[in-house]
Amino acid sequence: MTDATMPAHTGGQDGYLKRPAISFEFFPPKTEDMERNLWDTINRLAPLDPKFVSVTYGAGGSTRERTHATISRILKETALLPAAHLTCVGASRGEIDEIVDRYHEVGVRHIVGLRGDPPGGIGTAYSSHPDGYQSSADLVAGIKKRHGDIEVSVSAYPEKHPEARDFDDDIDTLQAKVDAGATRAITQVFFDNDLYFRYLDRVRARGINIPIVPGIMPMHNFKQARAFVTRAGTSVPDWFAAKFEGLDEDAETRKLVAATVAAGQVQKLAKHGVDTFHFYTMNRADLVFAISHLLGIRAKSAQKVA
Repeated sequence: MTDATMPAHTGGQDGYLKRPAISFEFFPPKTEDMERNLWDTINRLAPLDPKFVSVTYGAGGSTRERTHATISRILKETALLPAAHLTCVGASRGEIDEIVDRYHEVGVRHIVGLRGDPPGGIGTAYSSHPDGYQSSADLVAGIKKRHGDIEVSVSAYPEKHPEARDFDDDIDTLQAKVDAGATRAITQVFFDNDLYFRYLDRVRARGINIPIVPGIMPMHNFKQARAFVTRAGTSVPDWFAAKFEGLDEDAETRKLVAATVAAGQVQKLAKHGVDTFHFYTMNRADLVFAISHLLGIRAKSAQKVA
């Protein structure tokens, strides 16, 4: 369990569980308006005292620089602990090693190490850089060899990775990442909690004991989000989709439904002993803040950010 002691009402044996640990994912902004929106979101969510905040990473040079700039500003202007995403895509080992060194130099001590999507997009064949890291496990090992004080989180797939032959193959990959030095796995988004618990059973049966943190995505725009997550291998149950029927043109009601559904999911996970959650924020604070509140998490008003 976490060290935090703020109770969250969950209906457990005594009606309460300890305050869950939370973390947030952001993506680097492309425009000045997106920059302002991101920092409004960070200002709103920072007082919830997340364990860390991660910033996603793209293979292109300009995207890499935006990620680095966002990470650097978080370090400079807030008390948050940033985790930098890093992938194997489109770069040699030397280039990636240089990126890791730059992060270490500015104070980053947590990297989310990922293989990355195929250069041609999800659904196309993956090809690694001929001089690059060949897999996520290879990347994790490279990071740890270069800077042993950097913590490395990795991905996990409750419905298995789309390219894995089967669950055994998928968990072999997770085991390789753990053997390379990964200390936490964050799951791909899922909407059926049974998928998460069945996956957790499989992982534990293999002797993998690192935290498997559920990744939660509030569906701000259901139609758009469903198209995105299904391309990445996430199933959307019919009962879940039915809750958004008829709301394509009703953003306010859709937002209320999304908050209710996601809050119900995390509260049920918490009742079954899950005490850590990672939120895919899509650089929006409102739903994540509300869901965190319903988990019993209260803002620390004294915390100052930019």
